Amino acid sequence: MPERHTRLSPEAEAAASASKLSLPGPSRRKFLQGAGFAAGALALGLPRRARAADRTEITFASAKFFGKETIAQVVDAYNQSQSKVLVKYVELPPPSSSTEVHQALVQQLARRNGTPDVFTQDVVWIAEFAGAGWAMPLDEYYKDDVRSQYFPGLIQACTYNGKLTALPWHVDSGMLYYRKDLLEAAGAKPPQTWDELTTIAQEIQKSGKADFGYLWQGKQAEVLVCDLVEAIASNGGSILTPDGKAGSLNDEKAVAAVQFLYDTINKSKISPSDVLSWDEEPSRQPFTAGRAPFLRNWSYVYAIAQDKAGSSVVDKVGVVPLPHFAGGKSAACLGGYQYGINAATKNKEAAVDFLTWMSSPDTQLHYALQLGLAPTRPAVFENAQLGKEQPFMQQLQSVFVGATPRPVTPKYAQVTLAIQSGVSKALVSGNIKAELDAANEKITSIVAG
Repeated sequence: MPERHTRLSPEAEAAASASKLSLPGPSRRKFLQGAGFAAGALALGLPRRARAADRTEITFASAKFFGKETIAQVVDAYNQSQSKVLVKYVELPPPSSSTEVHQALVQQLARRNGTPDVFTQDVVWIAEFAGAGWAMPLDEYYKDDVRSQYFPGLIQACTYNGKLTALPWHVDSGMLYYRKDLLEAAGAKPPQTWDELTTIAQEIQKSGKADFGYLWQGKQAEVLVCDLVEAIASNGGSILTPDGKAGSLNDEKAVAAVQFLYDTINKSKISPSDVLSWDEEPSRQPFTAGRAPFLRNWSYVYAIAQDKAGSSVVDKVGVVPLPHFAGGKSAACLGGYQYGINAATKNKEAAVDFLTWMSSPDTQLHYALQLGLAPTRPAVFENAQLGKEQPFMQQLQSVFVGATPRPVTPKYAQVTLAIQSGVSKALVSGNIKAELDAANEKITSIVAG
């Protein structure tokens, strides 16, 4: 990302970007400032060369992410860094409104008019978009030597029917945030099992030091499926059978996992009933306000928890893998958004140039530091600056890489709605087995059809 960008092949540009990881701190700061990351760059507007009529204009649609900077500022940095391509950013709702983001992309991509040229997509949409012919295959632009710079699991997730149809942006997974001070006062260690979490949460609530024990996301939305995947997998269960041709949401292990979620509200009472209407941010806010010892959420929360301007728990928060049931093992739902290029774009080379820059080591490092989005390149994870400013990210690298995927199927959009509806009914009514039986029947009809 030099001040003036010279067109390189994606392979050469990725290699050049990778070499910048060894830059010392002062050189890196100068580099980022030159690229337009410094505060106020957006307000200054684009220089004259950026408005030249011969620049290729493309559109970039992405979900909104919260952090110290915005995606619009990063896009502006790209526009400032070169004079051949001008990217117009289209902001979509945040990932917490995943259904709305999905609908917006489907409506646009289905028109096959080339807009948006580049987009970001939840990892679970990759098979759907590729199967529909909406995502452009990227193999000719990103050869094996480039793909080897990413975590193999993410490249695999970005591949459909043997073709690379997405490029990794950031990886995420569910994790357990806990109050170090409250656990220390209770003489407790971070829990490894759900039973341990329940006991500790109840003790802290009884002490009067917290209003709630455990905060999670039970809203009838995509995040409920994420929480569900983690609970079921931590009990050794799954939502689909291994061959993906039938549902297994009503088997014994899955039922026990959903029963536990119901019990946090109605039996152990470590969770408020409000969690049934909460997605990420509503569940995060009471935690960073100091009202609970435990929170299940994504990586972005850590940076907010350390921000004195909006957090009451600065330097009091720890992060560990989520608990598991007896005999099971911790499971973290694989999350994260990845890049894609519209198969109908009329500006392939410009789209690839932008995509390469956005997924480069330096841009990934910047996203990690400013928005708390974990990189998909091992070299960035090992960067000294990341280790200093976001040490928790490096500590949980193995959690990110080994995360559990949501059901992998081209019909995921239908499957997730069936899961959300059935599990939501179960959590509200308490008729766990009956509701999961009904939901599982719908899921099987979808994937077997």
